Formats: sequence, structure tokens, C-alpha cells
Amino acid sequence: MSRSALVGNITAMLEDAGFVVSDRCAIRPKSFDLAARRGEDLTLLKVLGNIDAFDAATGAEMRRLGDYLSATPLVVGLRTRDEDLKPGVVYFRHGVPVMNPDTAMDLFIEDVPPLIYAAPGGLYVNIDGDLLADERQERGWSLGRLATELGVSRRTVSKYEDGMNASIEVAIHLEELFDQPFSSPVSVLDGAEEVRDAEPTPDDPDADPDDEHVVHILTRAGFTVHPTARAPFKAVSEDDDRRSDQIPMLTGHSALTRSAKKRARIMSSLGEVTRTRSVYFTEEQSKRDSVEGTALVSCDELAAIDDPDVIRDLIRERAGEPSEA
Repeated sequence: MSRSALVGNITAMLEDAGFVVSDRCAIRPKSFDLAARRGEDLTLLKVLGNIDAFDAATGAEMRRLGDYLSATPLVVGLRTRDEDLKPGVVYFRHGVPVMNPDTAMDLFIEDVPPLIYAAPGGLYVNIDGDLLADERQERGWSLGRLATELGVSRRTVSKYEDGMNASIEVAIHLEELFDQPFSSPVSVLDGAEEVRDAEPTPDDPDADPDDEHVVHILTRAGFTVHPTARAPFKAVSEDDDRRSDQIPMLTGHSALTRSAKKRARIMSSLGEVTRTRSVYFTEEQSKRDSVEGTALVSCDELAAIDDPDVIRDLIRERAGEPSEA
């Protein structure tokens, strides 16, 4: 299956599951292909045939964007160089959860999250330690008795009951012993934080030298600007006045070329899904106010404003949003 067809299949699956899905980010470079939202669940998806193509820089960018936009980065893929991805298993690449399309369908269509995750050494599951302790005590078994049944140490059983994860073989053995499962789902839409290695969000990359004057003006006006390296937009800008009505802005910058207009259209689609505003700062004054909802503001206009409220009002006006009371 071609990558384009795979992206189309994933898009259709998400729409069937009740997600609002953005246009495909059909430009380069790009760290993700789609944004999808259902209720408060926002996901940034990278779709790959071979997940070995997912490199560290792309993983870092997706994790940063997930932090800025309150979204879960996720990779859906078919295989590695050596094997197909197994259904029902969550993998990890550079801190980002990875799953195959069948696992994604179970999660999004059937609301059945995966129970198994891959980590160095094999496949593992989350064990409900409190339930295990209750069932063991209900039977009158000691830690040593259960350890003997499982073929592990008493200390290991104690760790299971304290919340340590177990190999899939141990989980199956426990289910056979007690005639019930002890596995708990992997919370993929929360980033699977309970099973992946905790890593801090990578630092922002340096701004493109061509964008430094835009970053400087926005910063002077009271915005925190997070440059991007592999996104359809140049930065995510947050108003330092964090009132409840302030939302992040996806910002672009260049001359208003055909390619820039394509980016602006994608930014508009992403803005609708991520619940952000989008603005494209142009090197020249445009006769147009917007491109499909992405406001167009010239760099000269931006340079003449040092009040973030005025900048926001201008962007709303250009984007055709109702003005604030």
C-alpha cells in the first residue's frame, strides 16, 4: 500500500470514529500528516509504512507541538525493517507512541485501548497491583506461594503489587491462575506516560534567521514564540497575558508566493482542528485580508504595533472573526 493510500485510510477511519480531521499536510518538511480532534482529545498523527523513517528530530518536534497545542503525538505505521508491527501493541520511537492501523482502529472505532506495549526485552503489560494483592489475599496465598506459582522471586511479586509492570508471559500466567485478567490499558491518548520513559520536552529550535525580526516584534509585543523546524507553520505563538480567551497562534512568514498560500490554507485547516488562530506575516502588503481563514498581515504592519491586544484585533479582523466586546 502506498503511503498516500495509507494516509487516506487513516483519515477515513478517524472520520468514521467521529473525529474532525484536518487537511493532509502535503508540504515539506513536515513532522506530522494530520491533526484530528474528538471532543477534548487532540491528536497529531504521522503515518508511515516503515516506522524506521521516523527520526529523532521529527520525534522531538512532535513532542514539542504536543506540548504547545495540548495534543497527543502519535505514529501509525505498518512495519519496521525487520518485522510487521503487531496488533494490540504500543511501540515507542523517540518518546512518541507508535501503533499499527488495526490497533488504531480498535482504539478509535471500538474504544478498546491496547493492553500490551513493547520495551527493551520484550512485550509488557500494566498490572493492577491492588487487584492482584486483593485476589492473592482472598485466596490466602502468601507472597512466596504466588512467587512459586509464577516462577519468580517473592520480591518480584511484591513489586507487581506495588505497580511494577510485568511481561506478557507473567500476565497470561496470572490470568490462568486466578481466572481473571489483571492487565490495565495503556493510556495512549494521554501520551502513554505510565509506560514510556519520562523525558522532558525538548528545547525549542533556533528561529530561522529570516524569521528573527518577526519573532523579535512578537516577543516585544508580549508573545512567547516557539519556533518550529518541521511544521507547516514557522512558530506557535502564545500571548503572555494568559487570560481564558487567549489561544495560541500558528504563525507563518515569507513572501506571499503560491507555496505560501498553500501553507496558509493548511494552517487554516489545522487551526480549525487544534482550536488555534492562524496568521501569515508577509513581506509585502497583500490585497487580500486572509487565505481561507488564515489572516494575512504584512511585516511593516506588524512592526508598527507594540500592543498584543491590537495585534490580536487585527488578526481577528483579517480572519473575519467577530470582534470582542
